[in-house]
Amino acid sequence: MPTRSARYYSLALILIDFFVLLAAFTLAYIVRVQFDHRPLVAEVGSTAFLQTAFVLIPLWIIVFGLLGLYSSNIYSKRLAEWGRLLVGAVIGILIVIGYSFIIDAPVFPARLVAVYAFVGSFVALIVGRELLRGVRALMFRFGRGISRVLIIGNSPATRDIATQLSDTERSGYHIVAIAGPKSVLPKRFHGTQYRTVDEALRHLQSQRITTIIQTDLHNDNERNQKVLSAAQTLHINYCFIPGETEFYSGKNIIDIFLGYPIISVHQTPLVGWGEVVKRIFDVTVTLVILAVLSPLLLLILVAQKICNPGPVFFVNKRLGRYAQPFGLYKLRSMSRKYSGQDAIKIFMRMNRPDLADEYRTHRKVLNDPRITRFGKFLRVTSIDELPQLLNVLRGDMSLVGPRPILPDELGFYRSRGSLLHSVKPGMTGLWQVSGRDDLPFAKRVELELYYAQNWSFWLDIKILLKTLPAVLRKGDAH
Repeated sequence: MPTRSARYYSLALILIDFFVLLAAFTLAYIVRVQFDHRPLVAEVGSTAFLQTAFVLIPLWIIVFGLLGLYSSNIYSKRLAEWGRLLVGAVIGILIVIGYSFIIDAPVFPARLVAVYAFVGSFVALIVGRELLRGVRALMFRFGRGISRVLIIGNSPATRDIATQLSDTERSGYHIVAIAGPKSVLPKRFHGTQYRTVDEALRHLQSQRITTIIQTDLHNDNERNQKVLSAAQTLHINYCFIPGETEFYSGKNIIDIFLGYPIISVHQTPLVGWGEVVKRIFDVTVTLVILAVLSPLLLLILVAQKICNPGPVFFVNKRLGRYAQPFGLYKLRSMSRKYSGQDAIKIFMRMNRPDLADEYRTHRKVLNDPRITRFGKFLRVTSIDELPQLLNVLRGDMSLVGPRPILPDELGFYRSRGSLLHSVKPGMTGLWQVSGRDDLPFAKRVELELYYAQNWSFWLDIKILLKTLPAVLRKGDAH
């Protein structure tokens, strides 16, 4: 929801980034040339160096823009912003090096200048943006640049939006009034509640409203038009946010159809180029992992034959994207006589109804008697899941995604199974790195559905980076 203050803030970010990068390049040059007396690789004068910086820094700014670093969705989230700044700094340095090859002339007088410029620019960008963030928070605290908001609606989304915008110093929005029932008012709401929309519209000027957010459309189109006309007449920013979650999750595409604006709603953002990029990433990273771990895999296969006689692999039927069945590869961790059989039936034959109940509730058993001693080691270290890399190469799975479910588990997802199967299952996922191994089944489902509806390439990277620490914690707990 772009406002005037948000646009000014984005412009300030661009200016800050430009001067911060220029300062980082200048300082890198001075430190290496003036204070380091070792011979230089090339003679690059200070004037020529600065001229090159003025040419290339705008390209860095363009890269930052493509990475979303001037969007409130990114700069309002500190860790996401830092991660993309790091990626942008890497790409920026590669642009400088590529420029040097294109013009066939040295840009840096020494290799260390490139290193200093990279490290210095990344650190300086973070410092510059943190200072600007502090200035903005200070301005919000004194009431400068704040949007005075009227929210109209009566759905759960109305209350959720009002709650999330209530921290004025962080959001830059002040909820002045809400036109809706008491049930949508956030806790500790100190604004005005209007029982009717007409009453709220009559007080737009006296309340100095600058933004109207509507979450529900009325059955009477004239009433909807009245809200929009009031906003346009008084030059108030108007936003409509659908109260139905299907409209603001997944991926929405706005286009023109037969002369009318049309909103196409997809279950997941993982469509189009996002799907292509994810597949290329999966294949590339999987081949690298297999090449690096091939000696370990060979050793594990030999140990499996010795310590756990029988078939090395276990192929289990799972449901993939669009609920298509596929064979999931794992290193067999159960005793041969139990492998592939129904868990509940086995526990009942063991006269262990307690384990059957535990499996019904959590779809897993903490101390499973079916698992061999070596199999327990494989599971604790998650080594038993490494053969799933073959499923990734085959296209059955992705490195990151929801847990591949058994066919008989589909009923537990009720009507949400179609959403879960809008993406490929993954070797690791959001619930595996959530920091808890005892999550109830319902909570795991919620995390997996959240991933399907809110996929991004950066979310995949974050989950992959958290996977190894999660596996190590799991091993330590045992």
